[in-house]
Amino acid sequence: MKKNINLKVPPQADFIQTWRWTDEGLFLLDQRKLPQQEKYIICNTVDKVRKAIKDMVVRGAPAIGICSAIGFTIGIKNFLEKKKKISIQSINQEVKKISYLLETARPTAVNLKWAVNRMKNVCENFLKEIEKEQITLEILKRLYFFLEEEALKIWEEDIIGNLAMAKFGKDLIPEGGVLTHCNTGALATGGYGTALGVIRESYKHNKKIFVFVDETRPFLQGSRLTAWELSKLKIPYAIITDNTAGYLMKKGQVKAVIVGADRIASNGDTANKIGTYSLAVLAYHHQIPFFVAAPSSTFDLEILSGEEIPIEQRPSKEVLYCVKSKIAPLNAKAYNFAFDITPGELITAIITEKGVIYPPYKENILKTIKGNEN
Repeated sequence: MKKNINLKVPPQADFIQTWRWTDEGLFLLDQRKLPQQEKYIICNTVDKVRKAIKDMVVRGAPAIGICSAIGFTIGIKNFLEKKKKISIQSINQEVKKISYLLETARPTAVNLKWAVNRMKNVCENFLKEIEKEQITLEILKRLYFFLEEEALKIWEEDIIGNLAMAKFGKDLIPEGGVLTHCNTGALATGGYGTALGVIRESYKHNKKIFVFVDETRPFLQGSRLTAWELSKLKIPYAIITDNTAGYLMKKGQVKAVIVGADRIASNGDTANKIGTYSLAVLAYHHQIPFFVAAPSSTFDLEILSGEEIPIEQRPSKEVLYCVKSKIAPLNAKAYNFAFDITPGELITAIITEKGVIYPPYKENILKTIKGNEN
């Protein structure tokens, strides 16, 4: 086994690494098994990476973006190793095939396509540079090196971005009860967290915080994953059923809500785990601040509103069964929307690695996300 990949991240990152990338492949902590088992599976082909993303072995918008970049690299590596004669045309065909496999694994999170596009750009730029050279395997090994470098860069940028996000967001979180939905920590990112990263940072700065963790039906990302991370971090929390949130807000026990995002439209409409919209409406009614924490890669500036975001529907079985036990009548059907859309007008602020964005979102998102790229 080659070195475990060493990331160039600040020492204060203190991140939980939920996967390892070696010469053997990508080792993923199987999130379906948590918290009962901490079991890793190996993905050494692009098909296995796709399946791991699709089956939610790994999940969370930033995490699947990073894993798709690694999967892209593995796919090209395997292609180069098994072919004796390679042309630029055959590489381009393989790039299209790999890109399609990864981009269609899960449709809602834009980070996946964003990461794959970065990897495709590396290939395109490299092939332009060598188009007049005689193609040899030695030359093509350089392509793998550049792809590996870019995938690592995406991973490192995510952790560094999470730290910046946490720094910007920590002062927004009040003391007292903070409610979060789904999982937005190390398991969902490069290793630190978006919304959970902000909570971590607030707690580090001695804020008296108690976290209410929505169980997040039906996949239970809250009760299985967020609770697992908070336990490791020794941050006080309690798991609540999803439909308890409104009652706690009415009692005055929730001082803020903070969630992550899978895609944010240019007007601030946000796709996140199903149930987020309900929380936003409840928070608005009870005059509780509702924050979204997400990296700039989660913004889709090409779409005008959340109406354009595709919403993934997952198998009915996830609703009709609890673990392996059926909990519904024999012929029951279920709607299993994985995400919903929270309108921008219900969001108090969006916390990014480039700063905190406040309404009006149509103007300020573009100014913050695009303005800092120039």
